[in-house]
Amino acid sequence: MAILDLDDLVRNSSSTTAPPCHAHSALASNQRLSQAECKAGDAAAAAAAGDPNPHQAECKAEEEEDDELLLKGVRHLCERGGGGGIKRLPARYVLPPSDRPAAPDHRVDIAGAGAGGGLIPVIDLARLRAAPPGGEERAAALAKLDAACRDYGFFQVVGHGLAGGGIEMLDVARRFFELPFGERARHMSPDIRAAVRYGTSFNQLNDGVLCWRDFLKLVCDDLDAVVPTWPVAPADLREVVSTYARSCRRLFRELMEAALEALGIGGSAAGEVLADCDAGSQMLMVNCFPACPEPDLTLGMPPHSDYGFLTVLLQDQVNGLEVRHADRWVLVDPLPGALVVNVGDHFESCCTHRDHFEMYSNGRYKSVLHRVRVNSARSRISVASLHSLPPARVIGPAPELVDDEKNPRMYMDTDFATFLDYLGSAEGKHKSFLQTRRLTTS
Repeated sequence: MAILDLDDLVRNSSSTTAPPCHAHSALASNQRLSQAECKAGDAAAAAAAGDPNPHQAECKAEEEEDDELLLKGVRHLCERGGGGGIKRLPARYVLPPSDRPAAPDHRVDIAGAGAGGGLIPVIDLARLRAAPPGGEERAAALAKLDAACRDYGFFQVVGHGLAGGGIEMLDVARRFFELPFGERARHMSPDIRAAVRYGTSFNQLNDGVLCWRDFLKLVCDDLDAVVPTWPVAPADLREVVSTYARSCRRLFRELMEAALEALGIGGSAAGEVLADCDAGSQMLMVNCFPACPEPDLTLGMPPHSDYGFLTVLLQDQVNGLEVRHADRWVLVDPLPGALVVNVGDHFESCCTHRDHFEMYSNGRYKSVLHRVRVNSARSRISVASLHSLPPARVIGPAPELVDDEKNPRMYMDTDFATFLDYLGSAEGKHKSFLQTRRLTTS
């Protein structure tokens, strides 16, 4: 995924609707494509003029042509390979041996019926809805949600009511990535505030090694305003995606309300947070991970966390998601009909830092690293709905969760501008954002 130049990002931070880790710059990509074309032309001219080393110029032109091809994405690369696909992984996608995905440390049975024992908790939202306020059944359901956020940072949700919408969303996503490249490429944009952006990899311009992924980013903050700018193909994309986005926003608020209750935060304090959630940002990241000829050499997405309070993930039945738990990578088998939910940096982000939810809960809830593996047999589709607070909102530990003796304040207050300063500093390359906000306690 291409990322905007940091200086431009800081200058535009006051009006940026998406977090920096998702702000792509197709302008820079287009500049690189133009440079590649110019250099190829220079090489041809040098050869025609009797350059003393025309082979070197020819090789350089071929390298630039390869770079241009890679900038067009994994789907286009596979399509160029012909009906049988490409047979070997291009060098730009090969990870160093230390970063390659070894065999999973543990295969989790989400339903809890197998050897995994249900390591990733499953929350039945229908049961939580039906439980009377103040009763033992509701208390037990909230305790399970609290434990999931506290101990794992990940859980799956059933009984959410989005089943039909999820199936339609996955179908339209798959059909979008099957469109001809020219149709997809028209949504590459130089504007970091664009409501729609198509791209590839994770941080395309800065990644030394590219990720085996193409994506469609859709900002959903004001659907009435942004939907008309979304792709017109497939013909039902706008209707299906906007309906799904609204459903995810309702689910996010319901989960946030339950999480605040599980934390023991109610009244005006909970109302203030929920009001911020209602006024906050939402972004859909629609991901395609094509079948890969050498999946053990690359990743669909590198280890990262998600910016925001909560991420709601819809995925098909193809394995790929791995969660970091107890110093090992855990492969999460998809549970039919379930949505995966993880704690974000507001309540860790594609920028690999931890922040606000962990801060707000004063360290009680944890954001967790996760990554995506690819396979050689099947393409995988996922849709992440990322929910954040307004950029100007200052976050700090909730007073209800701070006790000078037993649970002292662990983090300083912070806001989005502070996070941008962190990205631009040297320390941003050596430690997490959460560490920069941690207070020293005796």
